[in-house]
Amino acid sequence: MRLKCLACESLARPVYACAAASSHLVDVELVERRLHQPVEIRTRLQGMVDAAEGRGYDAVLLAYGLCGQTTAGLAARSAPLVIPRAHDCITLYLGSRARYDQETAREPGTYWYAHDYLERNSGGTAALAMGAGTEADLQSLYEHYIQKYGRNKADKLMEVMDNWRSHYKRAVYLDTGLGDGSQVEAQARDESARRGWTYESLPANLSLVHRLLDGAWDEDFLVVPPGRSIGMSYDAGILTLQG
Repeated sequence: MRLKCLACESLARPVYACAAASSHLVDVELVERRLHQPVEIRTRLQGMVDAAEGRGYDAVLLAYGLCGQTTAGLAARSAPLVIPRAHDCITLYLGSRARYDQETAREPGTYWYAHDYLERNSGGTAALAMGAGTEADLQSLYEHYIQKYGRNKADKLMEVMDNWRSHYKRAVYLDTGLGDGSQVEAQARDESARRGWTYESLPANLSLVHRLLDGAWDEDFLVVPPGRSIGMSYDAGILTLQG
């Protein structure tokens, strides 16, 4: 098969490594990791799906999860869309929803770090936790709130976010073994020490990414046929077909 993979750059090394090992021809296109609203990134992704039309692809793969409903509503055109049944990219790094659930149950207040996500952040550190972000991201979000709601309401919204962030207790660096991640791991360790969190380094499991790019689409994936779109299922399946 000839496959097109649209991937968040926070998964750059895992996606390229799995594409190289795939038994199929996989063309990878990275999407810049930056502060965005779900509607904005959804529109961008749909445009990339549409741009793949007429290029001979047997399927378009999304190296994403639901990601705050970012991927909900994306429609398959003449080729099917394939996406992991995952809340966000943490699951793609952990390898399964089961491991995600185990780690979340073990410590719900976990801030997740990974090489590519950290490396591609201009602010120096970044979190993989859905909805969390860097100091640079938060400043951009604050400015967005000021423009939309005014300074007083923006201050209140940021106060709520700071309270939410205070519930974190553990920092985890997910080690993919791809490249020398020692410097960015040190950044994660220093950040966790500054915030008073316990720190762990855990091995990543890229089997979910590998199966996505190797065409092994079992119950861990949603395959969206032409003319249908991605919906949120509100159950353990996370994603469902709509349209």
